[in-house]
Amino acid sequence: MLHGARVAVVIPARDEAGWIAEAVGAVPAFVDHVIVVDDASRDGTAELARGTGDERLEVVVHAECRGVGAAIVSGYRRARARGAAAVAVMAGDGQMDPRDLPRVVAPILSGEADYVKGDRLRHPDVFRVMPLPRLAATAALAALTRRAARLDALSDSQCGYTAISSRAIDALDLDGLWPRYGYPNDLLAALAARRLRVREVSVRPVYRGEASGLRARHVITILFLIARSAIRHRLSSSGKPKDRPGQDGTRESESSEST
Repeated sequence: MLHGARVAVVIPARDEAGWIAEAVGAVPAFVDHVIVVDDASRDGTAELARGTGDERLEVVVHAECRGVGAAIVSGYRRARARGAAAVAVMAGDGQMDPRDLPRVVAPILSGEADYVKGDRLRHPDVFRVMPLPRLAATAALAALTRRAARLDALSDSQCGYTAISSRAIDALDLDGLWPRYGYPNDLLAALAARRLRVREVSVRPVYRGEASGLRARHVITILFLIARSAIRHRLSSSGKPKDRPGQDGTRESESSEST
């Protein structure tokens, strides 16, 4: 436990045989439940995760590949069933520094936020560690998501290092969330629509020289989801006073601001 509250970590994984044991082993001791969701891996990821012998571990296996978003949702459901007050997400490839986890979950446990995103772009190492094309793409997608979801201070929409409260899990339509690449952008829009409080905390960018998984088709999907969010917001606010969800989920009048 951390601050007297039960904490779970969800690790979505597909074909992560080379990293999954390290990712499980790196989860800090204060975490109560470690839930690996194997999204139809073909390389024995689930067996290698179980082989760590971590007593906190539960492995959920998808018989068919559903996508990273669906894997995270499966993890949310298992963590919620186990009574976790805060549920963090860490990658199966070890790209999230466990030293940052207390900072990621702290705003959830203190009641200051319903959802916390890691922000790599504000970390001092980002220009040294993150490849420039990925940094530029991340910043551009964050700017578009920020405008569509009306989360004024959003900096790093694509970071997967997150934590969510049990309250937010219960408030979301989990079945309605986008299941595949682009899930973070869709989830942020869903959180904003429900006026849930979103915070960002600086986290270390971690890269090991691997090729980026971001492809042209992924960018197209993300742009579609961002546009859909913007259209839904416009339709939902049609005929009502314009408002803006703050980064904390509150709404600020636009009457004295230009857009």
